[in-house]
Amino acid sequence: MNPSLSLLHPYPFEKLNQLFQDIQPANLPLIPLSIGEPKHPAPEFVKQAIIDQLNHLSSYPNSKGLPDLRRSIADWLNRRFQLNHISAEDHVLPVSGTREAIFSFVQACINRDEAPYVVMPNPFYQIYEGASLLAGARPYFINCTEANQYLGDFDAVPAEVWEKTALLFVCTPGNPTGAVLSGEQLKKLIALSDQYDFVIASDECYSELWFDEAPVGLLQVCAEIGRDDYKNCVVFHSLSKRSNLPGLRSGFIAGDATLLKPYLQYRTYHGAAMPVQHQLASIAAWNDETHVEENRQLYRAKFELFQHELGGLLALQKPDAGFYYWLNVEDDEKFSRMLLQHANIKVLPGRYLSRNTEHGNPGENHVRMALVADIAQCEEVVRRLKTIL
Repeated sequence: MNPSLSLLHPYPFEKLNQLFQDIQPANLPLIPLSIGEPKHPAPEFVKQAIIDQLNHLSSYPNSKGLPDLRRSIADWLNRRFQLNHISAEDHVLPVSGTREAIFSFVQACINRDEAPYVVMPNPFYQIYEGASLLAGARPYFINCTEANQYLGDFDAVPAEVWEKTALLFVCTPGNPTGAVLSGEQLKKLIALSDQYDFVIASDECYSELWFDEAPVGLLQVCAEIGRDDYKNCVVFHSLSKRSNLPGLRSGFIAGDATLLKPYLQYRTYHGAAMPVQHQLASIAAWNDETHVEENRQLYRAKFELFQHELGGLLALQKPDAGFYYWLNVEDDEKFSRMLLQHANIKVLPGRYLSRNTEHGNPGENHVRMALVADIAQCEEVVRRLKTIL
């Protein structure tokens, strides 16, 4: 077996099962807020599109995706991020969910003979680290703390690290923090990329779950500075959060054509093409914004509920975007055990999403609470928390 497999950490939910193994939960229906799996209804028109296209079960999908899907994605990017130019032929690749794409892009991007760094936020989406280790790279963590608004301090990264960096991951809006990088901060990262010649991979899967102002995107900043070839810049987007379609496994990577061309060759061998009926249903989803705004309204209502009802009991800080509370508590593991034991509510200790560094573990004494349950369940969460707190 690949010896690098021994470097992988247990996935956070494996650690959570271990943490809870000796607990007898409260005699109440379980309400899971530990995993970021949207529970709002999937759009009916997308489900119907799949049903209408089931004849394509007899067709092999193409790794590059249908031209109509790539055009619908390019059109959406133009509408959402005001781009000057984007080619559906060269700048867009549909993928079978961004988890698969993030992992495989790292494998295609890294020259393992050089053992470069992959720089990433801490806490982070666990695929960044796992993909880096299995590609023969070294993770370098930037701690995202309350002191830096959970955005990380890029100035604190030594020049010798940037010099050996092949790839920088940013997640904006952040998972789990909900923090959003500004346009000026992204411009600064692009300048660093030019100076040290590394790729920026921006995970923007939560970009459509915002409250007051739509988050800026990496390609949008490229357009603002006239970088219409998106040199060394790629973004990942998904229908999972935007359209409540995590089971569709539909997303895309877009950006620098000189990176996407060899990555497409990798994908051709990787064999992860999206089923044709899912591609056709995805076109319908990317072409519609009404259901996306309805989705945003549902999340806004739940955050307003929690802020109003629990703001005096918990240190709730509404995120910039996304659907997570990154809640500061005295002890993240003890708090998580207490919620399960006394209220049968599952949340995730923040230390499970972070790594220890010389400056500590930035996830400790935080819990990630995903407001993915429907409004009725969220109202029940409020009642239970008021009772035990």
